[in-house]
Amino acid sequence: MADVAKDLASGTVGGAAQLIVGHPFDTIKVKLQSQPSPLPGQPPKYAGAMDAVRQTLAAEGPRGLYKGMGAPLATVAAFNALLFTVRGQMEALLRSQPGAPLTVNQQIICGAGAGVAVSFLACPTELIKCRLQAQSALLGSGTGAVAVMYGGPLDVAKHVLRSEGGTRGLFKGLVPTLAREVPGNAVMFGVYEAVKQFMAGGQDTSKLGRGSLIIAGGLAGASVWLSVYPTDVVKSVIQVDDYKNPKFSGSIDAFRKILASEGVKGLYKGFGPALARSIPANAACFLAYEMTRSSLG
Repeated sequence: MADVAKDLASGTVGGAAQLIVGHPFDTIKVKLQSQPSPLPGQPPKYAGAMDAVRQTLAAEGPRGLYKGMGAPLATVAAFNALLFTVRGQMEALLRSQPGAPLTVNQQIICGAGAGVAVSFLACPTELIKCRLQAQSALLGSGTGAVAVMYGGPLDVAKHVLRSEGGTRGLFKGLVPTLAREVPGNAVMFGVYEAVKQFMAGGQDTSKLGRGSLIIAGGLAGASVWLSVYPTDVVKSVIQVDDYKNPKFSGSIDAFRKILASEGVKGLYKGFGPALARSIPANAACFLAYEMTRSSLG
């Protein structure tokens, strides 16, 4: 089997593992990010991550934690296949000879390149996901955001295409998506390789066991949010912003308004569940990828 096909298959399996493990955490993250600022003297809709979990379970049941999973589930194969395939092709370009190990800096370059490619798939997918995840927090808030009640992923896509500028509307938030994916994937693949080489005592990491891969994947996932989280908050509020009466004119405006109204703390809303999700979800993703890739030879 050609290397491209191996990366496509392995990336698909890794992405499925990541989604199943991580989606409930992601739902809570988006709810916390997108809840409107409370009126003076009023408490926020959610007091924190655990309160968001309790309210979601009470109002929507366990299915509420998996709301919006249809969109990423439909594209998870393409997203992770593209991520790992572009990374694999960049690895081939940077290798001095076939099979030669790469340095951490070279893996950072590969991750950045893969981040550019996946941004154009991640943006419309996450717009649909965020609309579905955030609507229970925003409906009835009086903010005007997400004033439409969506029936599912296809309903969101149809509404955006019909009422929010066509295809261009699905790419709302592309700039902060690029600003998240490019440095985020550069850091993730760099940290993953650095941790593996540290545990292996050199560049040959082929003999590492599952436990080591889980640790490396978990730390790599955590490093992403530690490096780019405010960008993700900006992306989320841009993507759930009302099309007809927008609160934000763009990414910089969103950043400034969040900072002015909520301080630095506002740029880290939902950070707890995001970090809690990233460790097991990315550990599952990298482990599934490596095991599948190894089994394919």
